[in-house]
Amino acid sequence: MKERLIGLVRTYVLFVVLFVVQKPLFMAVYARLYADVAWTDWLRVMWHGLPLDLSLAGYLSALPGLLFIASVWTLGRGLHRVWCGYFGFVAVLMSVIAVTDVALYAYWGFRLDATPLFYFFSSPRDAMASVSVWTVAGGVLAMLAYAAVLYGIFHAVLLRRRSLLGMKLPYRRLTVSAVLLVATGVLFIPIRGGFTVSTMNTGKVYFSDNQRLNHAAINPAFSLMESLSKQKDFGAQYRYLEPAEADRRFQSMLDPQVLALRAGVPADSLPALRPDSAGVLLRTERPDVVLVILESFSSHLMASLGGRSDVAVNLDSLAATGVLFTRLHANSFRTDRGLVSILSGYPAQPTTSLMKYPRKSQQVPALAGALRQAGYDAKYYYGGDADFTNMRSYLMSSGFGSIVADTDFPLSERLSKWGVHDHLVFRRLLDDLAADTTRAPLFRVLQTSSSHEPFEVPYRRLADDRLNAFAYTDSCVGDFVRRFRESPRWERTLLVFVPDHLGAWPEDVDNLSFDRYRIPLLLVGGAVKGARRVDTCGSQQDLAATLLAQLGLPHGQFTFSKDLMNPAAPHFAFFTFPDAFGLQWNGSQAVFDNQAGRLVSSQGAEADEVLRSGKAYLQKLYDDLARL
Repeated sequence: MKERLIGLVRTYVLFVVLFVVQKPLFMAVYARLYADVAWTDWLRVMWHGLPLDLSLAGYLSALPGLLFIASVWTLGRGLHRVWCGYFGFVAVLMSVIAVTDVALYAYWGFRLDATPLFYFFSSPRDAMASVSVWTVAGGVLAMLAYAAVLYGIFHAVLLRRRSLLGMKLPYRRLTVSAVLLVATGVLFIPIRGGFTVSTMNTGKVYFSDNQRLNHAAINPAFSLMESLSKQKDFGAQYRYLEPAEADRRFQSMLDPQVLALRAGVPADSLPALRPDSAGVLLRTERPDVVLVILESFSSHLMASLGGRSDVAVNLDSLAATGVLFTRLHANSFRTDRGLVSILSGYPAQPTTSLMKYPRKSQQVPALAGALRQAGYDAKYYYGGDADFTNMRSYLMSSGFGSIVADTDFPLSERLSKWGVHDHLVFRRLLDDLAADTTRAPLFRVLQTSSSHEPFEVPYRRLADDRLNAFAYTDSCVGDFVRRFRESPRWERTLLVFVPDHLGAWPEDVDNLSFDRYRIPLLLVGGAVKGARRVDTCGSQQDLAATLLAQLGLPHGQFTFSKDLMNPAAPHFAFFTFPDAFGLQWNGSQAVFDNQAGRLVSSQGAEADEVLRSGKAYLQKLYDDLARL
C-alpha cells in the first residue's frame, strides 16, 4: 500500500512542479514585458498562481489514482500500457496548450481560453490566415519537442516499467483499495479550492496592479477548462446585484422606444420614430444604405479625431463633408462580436461569442431584418470565408438575402490569406450597384479584411506594414466613393463607415482602457444633409437604433441599442474584454475585472454609480443571453 500511496503523491507533486515551472518560462519568453519587474515578483507569480496549479494537478491525478487502485487487483502489461498511454496523452495536451497559449498571448493579450477553439473549428483556413507557414511549422515543432520532454520526465519519474510491474499484489486488497480510494477522493479538496464558499476560479490568482503579472500567474490549461465550462450556463454568471436593483438600473439605461414597447405601446405609435428637425441628418426618409465595416480601424488613424494625419487621408477628407460621430466606442476586441454589435445592436459578451450559438443568434433583432420589413433588399459582401465563426448562419438568419464571399470571386482574385483584397470587393459592389435596376431601396454591407494580419496588401505608401495596410483600405474607400459619386444612385444613398474593432495599431494600447475602443462612425453620401460633428457618447450597438430612427422606422425591439440623436435617451459607452467590462456615462467611467473581482480604473464623481450600473448591465445582458 505504501508504494502506491507514494506513487499517487509523486504523481500529484510532479504535475504541480511542472505547472509552477511553466510560469517563469512564460515570463522568460516575454522578457520584454517583464523587464521592469523585481525578482521577487517572479516568486510572487509562482506563489499566487499555485492554487490553480494545485487544482489542475488534482484533476490530472484522479485517473492515476484509479489506476493505482486497479493495480491492487492486477499488474499485467495491459495496465502498464494504459498508464503510459494516459501520460502520453497528457504530455501532448499540456504541450499543445502551453505552446498555443504562448503564441497567442502576443496577439490577444490574455491567456488561453475557449475563443481560439471556436475560431479554429469554425474555419481552420481563416484562423490560420494571420500566421505564416513557417510560424505554424515552428509551433508544431515546439509542441512535439515540449511533449517529448514532458513524456521523458513522466517516464523517468512515474512510468519505469520495473517500478510499476514490480509492485506486489497486497494481501488485504479491499482495505488497500478503500484507502487508495479515499486518498484519490482527497484530490477533490485542491480541485475545489479548499473549503471556502467560492470554488476555484481563475480570479483567485490575481494579486497585482500589474495585469501582466496576474496573467503570468494564470495556468492556461485551467483557464481553458474554466472558459469551456462557462459557455452554457449564462444565467448563473455575473450575479452582482439583487434582481430588483439590476432591473431598476437597467431600465434607466434603455432607449425611450424600448421602454415604450416594454410598456405595451403598439409599434406603429411608438414615440420619436424620427428625430426632430435638430436631430435629422438625412435629406430623404428611404435612402439606399451602404454600410462599410472597416477591419481593425480606430480613431487613432484619423487626424479628424486627433490621430495620425498620414494614414486615413480619404476618411478624413470625407469626415469634413459628412456626419462624424466623435465619441463612439467598439464593444469588443474581435470581429465576430463586433459584427453582432453593429448588425444586431447587441452588446459583446466577455466570456463567449453569440455567433457560436446559431440557435441564439437567430433570435436577436437584426438591422437587415428590420430593413427588409420596410421594403429594403439586403445583401452582404465579404472577401473572406463567410463560414468563419458561423458568420453565414448569422447573416442569413439576420435577413440578408444573399452573401457574396470569397468563392464568388475568380480564383485568380483570391490572392490574400483572407481571400480577396479590399479593392476587388469594392469593385464588385460598385458593379452590382450599377447593374441593379430594382425599385426597392437597397441595404448593402461590405466588410473589409485587408487591414488584418499579416498586412500583405498590393499597395505601398507607408514604410510600416501595419499602417500601410490601413492606408491601403483607406485608399480603397476613397476610390469607391470617387467612382460612386458619378453614379445616379449617389444622391439617394447613405454611406456608413464603422470599424468592427480596434486592431493592430496602436500596438501598445491597454486592453482595459477606453482608449482601446475608440472608433469612428462616419455618415456620408448624397442623402446626408450636410457636414456635422456629433459628440454624443455611444457604442457600436447604438448604430442600429440610430440608423432606424433616421429612416423613420421603429427600433424598440433592439433592447440594447439607443438612438444617438435622441437627447432623451441615455448615452453611454460599454465594452467587454475577457473577462472584464467598462462603462463610460455622464462624465464618469469605470473598468472592472470580473476574474479578479476588482476595479481596474475609475474616473469622475459618479464612478461608483457607473460601476454598479455596469454590473447591472452585464447581469441583464447575460439574463437575456440565457433566455435566447
